[in-house]
Amino acid sequence: MPVSTDPKKIEKLLTRGVERIFPSREFLEARLKEGKQLSLYLGIDPTGPNLHIGHSIQLRKLRQFQDLGHKVILLIGDFTGMIGDPTDKSATRVRLTREQVLKNAERYKEQAGKILDFGGKNPVELRYNSEWLAKLSLVEVVELAAHFTVPQILARDMFKKRIKDGKDIYLHEFLYPLMQGYDSVAMDVDGEVGGNDQTFNMLAGRDLMKALKGKEKFVIADKLLADPTGKKMGKSEGNMITFADSSDEIFGKIMSWTDGMIVGGFEILTTEDYGAVQKELDGGANPRELKARLARNIVTQYFDESEATAVSDRFDQLFQKKEMPEEIMDHRIDGPMSIVDVLVASGLAKSKSEARRLIEGGGVKAGEEVVQDPEQIIEPTREGIVIQKGKRYFVRIVG
Repeated sequence: MPVSTDPKKIEKLLTRGVERIFPSREFLEARLKEGKQLSLYLGIDPTGPNLHIGHSIQLRKLRQFQDLGHKVILLIGDFTGMIGDPTDKSATRVRLTREQVLKNAERYKEQAGKILDFGGKNPVELRYNSEWLAKLSLVEVVELAAHFTVPQILARDMFKKRIKDGKDIYLHEFLYPLMQGYDSVAMDVDGEVGGNDQTFNMLAGRDLMKALKGKEKFVIADKLLADPTGKKMGKSEGNMITFADSSDEIFGKIMSWTDGMIVGGFEILTTEDYGAVQKELDGGANPRELKARLARNIVTQYFDESEATAVSDRFDQLFQKKEMPEEIMDHRIDGPMSIVDVLVASGLAKSKSEARRLIEGGGVKAGEEVVQDPEQIIEPTREGIVIQKGKRYFVRIVG
């Protein structure tokens, strides 16, 4: 596949969703305009069984390179995943076994294939970094470590915070950026793409490439989707969208985003004109309608346009018109039971403590009434009583 030097496509690649480019935008722009095939990669540690929408930001950037004819590598960090990336972590990650990381990565190619092309004339290459990291000798690790200083590593924000909070930093965490940095050397790439939270690790690879290969590696640090306070989406926030989520889950989670995430969402997750979206907001457009448009766009990417229309209609039926969903799962109980036990038994809560927190937060209804007492007794009837958690989850308790 010939390499394209289309100036409009290059401009979009260099600007859309990009936080910063190292060594500079001008350096990468010149390389792209040469018309020679560049090689670059995105590394993903398999810390969970599903890719999430944050990964899609970098996958979309890789696809831009792929469409221009450049060589793209998706690197599974099956070795680095066992070390644990300390980035943004206030405590040491729980270390994973090789079996766990390989199990987690089983569907990564299939999921990444929603965005990248693993076939065709310019297929994405899938690699695993245990291929070279597992073979490094102690002598070689020491040689790599000689390229970094302790103050350089300790300068990382999360390490400084841990020291301030009196929390431990383990030696293996110091080795993580060395290992990730060596990925670039082992594959002899021209560049790397990642989120801006990975800048330190990606620059470690840039330092090693310069020291060991005499080569200028470019780094693209992409923007991350966050609310106006800078808080990223994540498991702890309950708003992380995974590639395995249903269309209803994706749509509902996007509709729960703050209004301040709308323009950023259009910029880094779609191809729409996000500048025009900002003008619509400034002109008084209803943020809810723009959020619904964003949600339909993303559902279309993961499913198709007809499903996006259907899930939008379902959402409107349930929330805008305040109607119950047409189908509600029944859960049978044998006799009177406390609402806390009902929530756990029906699967609406994972534990009694979570059930109590939901009730204390006003997030549970029995029929039309908000439950205020965790000791409230639910008596099953033949017709059933509908228990609602939050805005999107329902179950009918029957006897």
